[in-house]
Amino acid sequence: MGDYQAREWHPAFEEYCEAVFELREDDVAVIQARIAERLGVSRPAVSEMIKRMETGGLVSVDGNRIELTPAGVQLAERVVRRHRLAERFLTDILGLSWAEAHGEAGKWEHVISDRVEQAIVDVLDHPTTCPHGNPIPGSGYAAPDAVPLRDLGVGRDFTVARIPEELEFAPGILEFLEEADVLPGRHGRITATSDDGTTVVEIDGHHPVDLDAFASARILVTV
Repeated sequence: MGDYQAREWHPAFEEYCEAVFELREDDVAVIQARIAERLGVSRPAVSEMIKRMETGGLVSVDGNRIELTPAGVQLAERVVRRHRLAERFLTDILGLSWAEAHGEAGKWEHVISDRVEQAIVDVLDHPTTCPHGNPIPGSGYAAPDAVPLRDLGVGRDFTVARIPEELEFAPGILEFLEEADVLPGRHGRITATSDDGTTVVEIDGHHPVDLDAFASARILVTV
């Protein structure tokens, strides 16, 4: 454990471990194609990097399935923790938007030291989730039982629990959800659905918000 924690990894290894961790967290099949989509790189580049990570003891490969090893999980959790703490700091303290904070945190996660990490935790009074409701590794957060918004029928009330990482990487969605007030902790009601998968919700009694099939299948809510 001590040797592992003392080792410094190139940011590329951190990003790949983070991608594998978050795909698994969102119940997305962890295969090379999904990693390529998440990171915006070519399939050959992913193939080469996975080979390097397997040699380095960070992942194991079974057929086309990719799993983090214990060392890979530790590295991923460290990076994800710092990313989500950075997002919380950038939104809560500096007032950046969700989308801005997500982009900046992608840079911060590679350079935050142990001392700075602890300082951020103290300033934020030990947060347990990022602004989007995703758990901060190591915080002891126990996620509530949640279901995809699309699984509820018209007239059902709900509370927004989590905006999964998959939506954070979809262009324009973070901006839209923040502007529409579809935020963790907000209460809403489903007022209509359509055959194309669109779900119309009313958040805290405000104007209706149309959520397409992609978003409504992934936004997690409690009832």
